[in-house]
Amino acid sequence: MKMVDVSIKFETIREATAEGKIYLSKETVELIRNKQIPKGDVLTASMMAGMMGAKKTPEILPFCHPIMIDQAFVEVELHEDGVYAKSFVRCIGRTGVEMEALTAVSAALLNVYDMCKAFDKNMIISDIKLLSKKGGKSDYEEDLSGLNCAVITLSDSCYKGEAQDKSGKTAIDIIENEFGGKVIDYTILPDDKEKLVEKLKSLIDKVDIIFTTGGTGFSKRDNTPEATKEVIEKEMIGFSEAMRIVGIKFTPKSLLSRAVCGIAGDHTLIINLPGSTGGVKDNLRMIAPLLKHAIRMAKGEKKH
Repeated sequence: MKMVDVSIKFETIREATAEGKIYLSKETVELIRNKQIPKGDVLTASMMAGMMGAKKTPEILPFCHPIMIDQAFVEVELHEDGVYAKSFVRCIGRTGVEMEALTAVSAALLNVYDMCKAFDKNMIISDIKLLSKKGGKSDYEEDLSGLNCAVITLSDSCYKGEAQDKSGKTAIDIIENEFGGKVIDYTILPDDKEKLVEKLKSLIDKVDIIFTTGGTGFSKRDNTPEATKEVIEKEMIGFSEAMRIVGIKFTPKSLLSRAVCGIAGDHTLIINLPGSTGGVKDNLRMIAPLLKHAIRMAKGEKKH
């Protein structure tokens, strides 16, 4: 058993709304309305209990991440047949807040039960449900199904057979088995700019995405960014910036990457990935959900 690793996710605005109800006798409803419950104001106390429930969610549910809640409120209404509760929770984070919203409603209704249990033996807590959620990958994520991809590994030692290509194989595994894309071309090249330019040009408009691994460092033989810039027509700056920004969470050495991403031909995307397997995993999983949308934009099918 373990918590889900959200370290690679983007921090986005997360929101959730939930509701629920506790059904009460008419007599209990009247006691609440006339503020005759000895423990105090049931509605106000239940709103406070709901707020506490939202903030304490990770202490109750073992797999929920502790998060910094930016806004939360609970509305409690007295109906003819009981008390209705509705919650709203918002944060800027890497994981959603639906459990916080549901816990807020649950805590609010449980507080009604606690304050009224001496007067009503037949209370029923029911209809607790999530009304809406916003933020995170569910708002933008798409797989790579239906897309043809190519993987090019740049490595003198792998090209000579002196080392195994782990980064390229890792990229293929993630593309096909995690995102449903199809790799129709896999090549190992030496760190030679002209050979890479020639290979890239041969794949333009024949595949949807070209992933390169390696050759993004500072040595004289690291020419992948230069070759990519020679081929692309538009640079996708945000992708390369995001890979470096997120990468520093794992190692400051990610700032040494000169990786470039861009569009060539009608719609072919070229994505430079690091030469390390860890870098390939982190960066590919981060940007892959956005690539299908980027292709549609390149084709003019998406205007935003």
